[in-house]
Amino acid sequence: MSRYRAGPGDDIAVSLDGVCLNYDKTGEVLTDIDLDLAKGSFNFLTGPSGAGKSSLLKLLYLAHAPSRGDIRLFSRHTQRMKRRDLAHLRRRIGVVFQEFRLLDHLTAFENVALPLRVEGQKASMYRDEVIDLLRWVGLSERVDMRPPSLSGGEQQRVAIARALIKKPDLLIADEPTGNVDFEMGRKIVRLFVELNKRFGTTVLIATHDLELIREFNAPMLRLSHGLLAQDRDFGDRQ
Repeated sequence: MSRYRAGPGDDIAVSLDGVCLNYDKTGEVLTDIDLDLAKGSFNFLTGPSGAGKSSLLKLLYLAHAPSRGDIRLFSRHTQRMKRRDLAHLRRRIGVVFQEFRLLDHLTAFENVALPLRVEGQKASMYRDEVIDLLRWVGLSERVDMRPPSLSGGEQQRVAIARALIKKPDLLIADEPTGNVDFEMGRKIVRLFVELNKRFGTTVLIATHDLELIREFNAPMLRLSHGLLAQDRDFGDRQ
């Protein structure tokens, strides 16, 4: 299988060589994945349910280790790293989940600030930054509201802000538009596009929404039965 490479230049953010993943003895979930994502590239990942999209993303944000093969993030071989070094590497990765994973007893501000609080930072150090980020995702009027009082689209934007608060080099989004309508999905993807263009963040978005993909001019990876292929000519993109 040919190697998938996204983005110009030789500076690679993500590199997978012959990566396989096997959860049990029933067979491989992912088979011989060869992938390069250039620093600053913007990509979609698609495929039918059960194709292995979430499994691939979990490998990239270091929730799982491959059964075999080699994964390099920012030129570092993850299998050779000690646990504390892996934890440090994870700080360069932001993750947005479909199910939001917000804490209902915390306000939007507190949910976004949580990664910084966990590190021991004081509110006076990050308050302005958190508020600016919530303003950027269009939630300046929702700073003190808790998730149960927010719409699905607003909760997703809080989750995006939380993923961005530590200024990640790599942003991974697993079906980030799955719980919102099409128009809100477009707004959410546009936030990712702006992030990519303004800050050079490498972005990978998993989605099954082919209509949404058509709205944006970006490379698309396609998973099917654990195998990866690049779809270089997907319909009429604008």
